[in-house]
Amino acid sequence: MKKQTTRREALKQLAAGTIAAGTFTSLSSFAGPQREDRIALRGNIHHSVCYWTYNFLPLDELCSTVKKIGFNAIDLLAPKDWPTVQQHGITCSMCYTAGKISLTEGWNNKSNHAWLIKDFTEAIPLVAKAGYKNLICFSGNRNGMDDVTGMKNCAEGLKQIIGLAEKEGVIIQMELFNSKVDHKDYMADKSAWGVALCKMIGSPNFKLLYDIYHMQINEGDVIRTIRDNHEYFGHYHTAGVPGRHEIDASQELFYPAIMSAILATGHEGYVAQEFIPTGKEKKDKIAALKNAVRICDV
Repeated sequence: MKKQTTRREALKQLAAGTIAAGTFTSLSSFAGPQREDRIALRGNIHHSVCYWTYNFLPLDELCSTVKKIGFNAIDLLAPKDWPTVQQHGITCSMCYTAGKISLTEGWNNKSNHAWLIKDFTEAIPLVAKAGYKNLICFSGNRNGMDDVTGMKNCAEGLKQIIGLAEKEGVIIQMELFNSKVDHKDYMADKSAWGVALCKMIGSPNFKLLYDIYHMQINEGDVIRTIRDNHEYFGHYHTAGVPGRHEIDASQELFYPAIMSAILATGHEGYVAQEFIPTGKEKKDKIAALKNAVRICDV
């Protein structure tokens, strides 16, 4: 069996240069893949897909696939990838910096602030110039540090770039991960911690990337959390629980209800599919992406 790629491995490959309240969706579409090409999308949800989970396709081909399905955004691309998506009229819905990308070494450690501030100071104007809006960041691992100290360190560092982000109209978004299964020791593993950090920074240009898969594993209560804290959530990721695979009826989350809750908040950002498709053939994996978008299109 082919070894499952993880996001951390995909980032290592990227660094090495080796990979460039609405109406519920019907239960029939939730049940499994359907293979007609273009979906008649309602236009309420801004759909995207994370590149690393579909990087078995060259980026050019993924752009064409996305357009055929009927949406126009790809998540988690570095500046070197932007010219490719721009050629296809596809937007980058969540950007990486051009520098070091680490999920474990982040803003919670002051020793990382110098290189992070440099990378983000360079990246923010690039994101704005390209016409994009979202730039991802990470808390980093605890490594024995308590959460209060880590939060204060994050705020201290991020405040040094948030003025530039406000000036350029760029939103810095810290992703929430689970520390139970996929990202052991990661600090930003609870929505309450992330919301407290948002309040400490006090800028509309700092928000949270609420990953539904990760937060279901670490804390559950997804819909209530979204309803209560949506003003701090600027972006969403999906995947099936358990396993991080398709968001169909084989897993425990009912995405039509979750998406309807997101829509009811007035969310105007993106929802990006971040599941790892299980199909053996390329056509099956693409069909899974179509079905996921259909399920989430409320």
